[in-house]
Amino acid sequence: MRRAGLGVGITAGVVAVGVGAGVLLTDGSEPDTEKPAVLAAPTTASEPLKQGASGGNSTATAYLHLGWGRPPKMQKVMKATGLKSFTMAFVLSDGGCNPAWDGRRPLKGGADARTIAQIKAAGGSVQISFGGWSGRKLGTACTSPQAYAAAVQKVIKAYRPVAVDFDMENDELKNAVVQDRILRGLKIVERKNPRLRIIVTMSTGKKGPDRWGLRLIRQAKAFGVGVDNYTIMPFNFNGSNTRADTIRAAQGLKRALVSVRGWNDRTAYRHMGISGMNGHSDDKEVTTPATWKAIRDWSSARGLGRLAFWSVNRDRPCPGDVRATCSGVRQEPWQFTRITAGF
Repeated sequence: MRRAGLGVGITAGVVAVGVGAGVLLTDGSEPDTEKPAVLAAPTTASEPLKQGASGGNSTATAYLHLGWGRPPKMQKVMKATGLKSFTMAFVLSDGGCNPAWDGRRPLKGGADARTIAQIKAAGGSVQISFGGWSGRKLGTACTSPQAYAAAVQKVIKAYRPVAVDFDMENDELKNAVVQDRILRGLKIVERKNPRLRIIVTMSTGKKGPDRWGLRLIRQAKAFGVGVDNYTIMPFNFNGSNTRADTIRAAQGLKRALVSVRGWNDRTAYRHMGISGMNGHSDDKEVTTPATWKAIRDWSSARGLGRLAFWSVNRDRPCPGDVRATCSGVRQEPWQFTRITAGF
């Protein structure tokens, strides 16, 4: 997802090169009418989505990581920007099949618990993210789908989030046994929490999901897992035009969902999300506030189900290169958060 220079879990990473096809138009977009050559059980029926806290099916959110990057006071950010949803990162393994924040902070009673309580007290909601690029993962530590589901259920019981986000990368994404274990575990989680939204976040290439991402989509369908949203992270693949690269990757995901799930374009978009990186990425890609607004507007116009960015910790101005506490681009404080709130 994101490399060590930007924090992430202690969780950072390199995004795999994807596969797919498609030609960009001159404005960086693709025609929405494009279809893959082979469709699987095409249908125009829309699959029902579980509702978010606001009653709608689209969510604007920002990632917050309390283990790094001088975390801001969230009630101040919420008041300044209007954003009400934050995705707390990351739940990992404490060394066994037991959840802990970053694998080392206690699940309950610490800074993460206090921050979640403050967000809820201010009228907000939380999503909780499991996994990421590095660190000890529950998907590899737990030896069965049942054990994995039980570990996830401990977090759900502790915080009652509106959604759980499974950031499947590295050894959780690119290992067929672990990938299947997680998906089968999510089927159990879904059965026990029928109103809880399930999000799968994964790396992408410039043309869409790679073979492991495509396998994930196929296996989720095969196992009957009701994934509400497939979110891609279109950065750290040496792109030169963030807006165009993001749109191209998103269209690749849309084609994959149409092909594998048999959805029409509208339904596929509703099950999609984009998680960007504000400011400088490790690979020197640049997302300015204007670029992020353009990505937001493109996503909103097509009815995407989720828009997120990494991270609110970095949503502050500073000159220079990649940093944990600021974006590296010219901006107002919390400007990316404010733009996201308009999704």
